[in-house]
Amino acid sequence: MNGIIHNFTRINNYEIRSIMNTKLTLTIEHTIIEKAKKYAKHKGCSLSDLIENYLKVITKEESKVSIEISPISKSLRGSFKAPLDFDYKKELSKGLSDKYLQNG
Repeated sequence: MNGIIHNFTRINNYEIRSIMNTKLTLTIEHTIIEKAKKYAKHKGCSLSDLIENYLKVITKEESKVSIEISPISKSLRGSFKAPLDFDYKKELSKGLSDKYLQNG
């Protein structure tokens, strides 16, 4: 199994699998390490846990769902340029309020 030791334990009919951890040496700027240690402590975890979880997130295989885009949609791509300060939620709220809360 590629040098990884797998241990299986059964507790209350649930199978618990543990994988042996491997030590890793990293070279990281000292100030970054100190900030990361403080962050991890604040979050209630170890620096190793923090890094392991980050690596899990970035190495997770993304599902590759193929969505067919219609030619009309493709032709519209990039045709709308919103200002940098455009607030979608605010504009949506305003539009819905205007549509449904008009006095009439």
